[in-house]
Amino acid sequence: MEYVKAKTIVNRTRDNWWFGTDYGMNIYRGCSFGCIYCDSRSDCYGVENFDRVRAKEDALRIIRDDLRKKTKRGVIHTGSMSDPYTTAEKPLKLMRNALELINAFHFGVCIATKSPLVVRDIDILEDIQAHSPVIVSLSITALEDHLSGKIELNAPPSSERFQALKALADAGIYCGILLMPVIPYMTDSEENILGIVRKAAQCGAKYVHTSMGMSLRDGQREHFYEKIGPQLEKIYQERYNKRYQCQVPESRKLWNAFKMECDRLGLLYKMEDITKDYQENGFKMNQLSLF
Repeated sequence: MEYVKAKTIVNRTRDNWWFGTDYGMNIYRGCSFGCIYCDSRSDCYGVENFDRVRAKEDALRIIRDDLRKKTKRGVIHTGSMSDPYTTAEKPLKLMRNALELINAFHFGVCIATKSPLVVRDIDILEDIQAHSPVIVSLSITALEDHLSGKIELNAPPSSERFQALKALADAGIYCGILLMPVIPYMTDSEENILGIVRKAAQCGAKYVHTSMGMSLRDGQREHFYEKIGPQLEKIYQERYNKRYQCQVPESRKLWNAFKMECDRLGLLYKMEDITKDYQENGFKMNQLSLF
């Protein structure tokens, strides 16, 4: 494993719109899952050789010191720049040990991942949820494994992520799905989107959060075009040119169908509603733990 130096790892977020989180934490740099659409490949982030995973040197000591210095407790988000359960996590256990520190210092946690390895850490998530908010989002963009295998080349198949979702829900962990991105001309069928919503409900999810499109920035765009081939690249260039936000065709129709299905199945989908619900759940769990 290659290591990179870091001065801090747990940093204050600019705003707390994203699941109401107060801090961000990324233990790894780069990711092994090879998703063709990943925004973290964008030039603006300055991560070279994104497919090569590197861990932050002395990460656990830095995280401990960061948490010790915080005067305000809050929820720590991880999974924004690289998956916290990338393949290196299984032997290294840096994320698991970081969760133990988060628990010890009485912070909450918000996890986004494509890996069923998160199930390994249910015991610590249960301990954290006894005193602070916990929310785990499984990132699932394709209902069928054959499609997820084409766009998320080295990630665990969607079926394994649904199984992890069910295991988390069965353990009482507040969890749901990030259906992001919705890729124009690839994953934007009503069958795929509503299929994910229905499967989420079957697995015990509390929510499905989505955005009907994807981002394409410099660096990210070139990699994506290389992977999708010249015919689809031509369609993208004609429709979106250099646009950053690439909304799917018939996005309003798809959104309305998505919303109606979530309402029918009792799933939350608005960020403000999800945030309120899981943080209130954390408060209730804290109250129960007192008794």
